[in-house]
Amino acid sequence: MDKGGVIVMGEFKEKMAVGNNNLEENILKLKDYINNADAIVIGAGIGLSFSSGFVYSGERFERYFGDFSDKYGFNDMYSGGFYPYKTTEEKWAFWSRYIYVNRYMKPSKAVYDMIYNLVDGRSEGDVASQPKKDYFILTTNVDHQFRKAGFAKRRIFHSQGDFGMWQCSEPCHKRTYDNKERVVKMLLAQGFSIGNDGKLLAPENEDGKTDFTKLFMEVPSELVPYCPVCGEPMSMNMRSDNTFVEDENYGEAAENYEEFLDSYKDKKVLFLELGVGSKTPAIIKYPFWNMTQENENAMYACINYGEAYCPKDIADRSVCIDADIVNVLNLLSEV
Repeated sequence: MDKGGVIVMGEFKEKMAVGNNNLEENILKLKDYINNADAIVIGAGIGLSFSSGFVYSGERFERYFGDFSDKYGFNDMYSGGFYPYKTTEEKWAFWSRYIYVNRYMKPSKAVYDMIYNLVDGRSEGDVASQPKKDYFILTTNVDHQFRKAGFAKRRIFHSQGDFGMWQCSEPCHKRTYDNKERVVKMLLAQGFSIGNDGKLLAPENEDGKTDFTKLFMEVPSELVPYCPVCGEPMSMNMRSDNTFVEDENYGEAAENYEEFLDSYKDKKVLFLELGVGSKTPAIIKYPFWNMTQENENAMYACINYGEAYCPKDIADRSVCIDADIVNVLNLLSEV
């Protein structure tokens, strides 16, 4: 296993271990890891968002983006985010919907609440017998759901940005800006409404489907965001190229993560990987493998439907569970 974390997956297949297929046995092993850990480092990828209900296609996409799909032919939110819209007003009509349903709405499944209960010892039952675990969360997700579930801000590092923040597209300065108020105004101008529970509500036909004839696909020009410093268009604070802004909060979170890892360097640390795929392994997956290997007291766990594996040299201190994250969390709560 490469110490620097630069591993080409295709070249290292023979060095990977996938674990056994006994779900009950794996659940008990993971529960034991959690109970015996001094601290838990959670690495969360897009698979966790999908498992919580934040899917980018299907019924959820059709309800909020069916008009864009009909006009431009794409069938998922991700593709729509890269489409070259003819006007800035149309671009922000799409993106305001994209931002709201994936950042400000609650997920349909209580996945993050279950994780919170798992590490913070606040699940139902004998709370006194469930000691809190010190934890840190490293996530590539930009939906900010960990913070909304109650996890401490100082214990979360959003390495790839936040759907709730805008930045200068140039960028001319290293600051980010909260976008919720402007996004809501954009949605209301398109014909949406916001429910008491924060859900985005679309006008409906008699059959209960979205009536897109009552929605606009552009926002008023005065709502288009521009940089307050240089006047250039604003963009999402997401790491997609070299214009990504790492503001003061980003730097503080990165420092907190490094300090946390250093404080538990030789202790019993569980590196718990949730829904991390192989597209960006250098952020979570490879570092977790390397830190597990370097610390003989550390343990590694991977829950990922279809991609649960680890290097053979840490297999004796690992558990890889090829299953849906929601199912695993429910089972963990029962043992």
